[in-house]
Amino acid sequence: MLSRRGLIAGAAVLGAGMVSRVHAAAIPEAPVQTSPAMQRPLMPPDGRPYNPVVTLNGWSLPWRSKDGWKEFHLVAEPVVREMAPGMRAHLWGYNGQSPGPTIECVEGDRVRIFVTNKLPEHTTIHWHGILLPNGMDGVGGLTQPQIPVGKTFVYEFQMKKSGTFMYHPHADEMVQMAMGMMGFIVVHPADPARHRVDRDFCFLLAAYDIEPGAATPKVATMTEFNLWTFNSRVFPGIDHLPVRLGDRVRIRVGNLTMTNHPIHLHGYDFKATGTDGGWVPASAQWPEVSIDLPVGAMRAFEFDAIYPGDWALHCHKSHHTMNAMGHGVPTMIGVDHRGIAKRIVKLVPNYMVMGERGMADMGEMEMALPANTLPMMTGQGPFGPLEMGGMFTVVKVREGLARGDYRDPGWYRHPPGTVAYEWKGPSPRG
Repeated sequence: MLSRRGLIAGAAVLGAGMVSRVHAAAIPEAPVQTSPAMQRPLMPPDGRPYNPVVTLNGWSLPWRSKDGWKEFHLVAEPVVREMAPGMRAHLWGYNGQSPGPTIECVEGDRVRIFVTNKLPEHTTIHWHGILLPNGMDGVGGLTQPQIPVGKTFVYEFQMKKSGTFMYHPHADEMVQMAMGMMGFIVVHPADPARHRVDRDFCFLLAAYDIEPGAATPKVATMTEFNLWTFNSRVFPGIDHLPVRLGDRVRIRVGNLTMTNHPIHLHGYDFKATGTDGGWVPASAQWPEVSIDLPVGAMRAFEFDAIYPGDWALHCHKSHHTMNAMGHGVPTMIGVDHRGIAKRIVKLVPNYMVMGERGMADMGEMEMALPANTLPMMTGQGPFGPLEMGGMFTVVKVREGLARGDYRDPGWYRHPPGTVAYEWKGPSPRG
């Protein structure tokens, strides 16, 4: 639900070198979004035109125009994020969600961003990849004082180039980023025809360690994460990407986890067209079906949606397409422990034999779980259990979708004779 949160004009407004310019101006309202559903693209109400992005399970932050500036208001605060139906996490984020809302503007825009701190500790915001004055870079203690609890700082700069960027704290990073504080920035070209696509999606990669039955991440975790997310959502809670047949599609991804992620798209090859350093010249673009995202990096890739169907989009590290896993579970493949199981069942009536033939049975099991916990493998497709979790979603390419229609079109209906089939005869069908 999108709401407005008014902050009084007399609130403390601090920002190196800028108090004299903005102290008399009322702080713009801070919109809040609590629904985890993808919101419609935010068409620019004024200023130069652009084709807006769509944030998976997210939204774009409205602004107000004032004296030649685009003014945004971010509120850093504790939030509750539904990671998928059946599990909610207690995170930190912005304006009601983690990640925070996407900031969209245009190359050349003068941007003023108010940042109010409602966390229990100080914070800052770093504008990752943006070229700006040093005092606006957002590194607490180095380029600015920390933003104290309850205070509002102001950042002002001009967007010198278009591209794909993000924002996150540079204050108590181990805690604040592990708790989900991050957001996307998209700067559109001044010429709306340059780099134009029909559908433009974006999301951030994050990892959390939340013990089964708990709700708050363990912020000291370095490697043993158990929830791998697109925009702080896990499959089956991640939005699908509806695409009209024939559309030119761009997907922008940023990585704020502790490891790299090879993001793989089925059914297509694509070209890497952008990084957080800028657009990749056509002469330097290369074809791929997977694109690797280093830690702290952004990538944009594009393709023409000419093949209809439901095409998987996921991280190719196999454990990253699972939900909470028990890292200490022994491998039981090939071990026949049914006799022992019968004896255990007499003492533990709900005991289940699993793992001796692999873990695929997990996709069909309906076993008791701790409260606020998701199965390791879950989700249903048109042919049965999908046996997925974590960083997995589907690009749904369909004929007949209206321009700007991002509703889920349902599962693909395959033409006769185009689905893999069981061998039942001496020769394949002609």
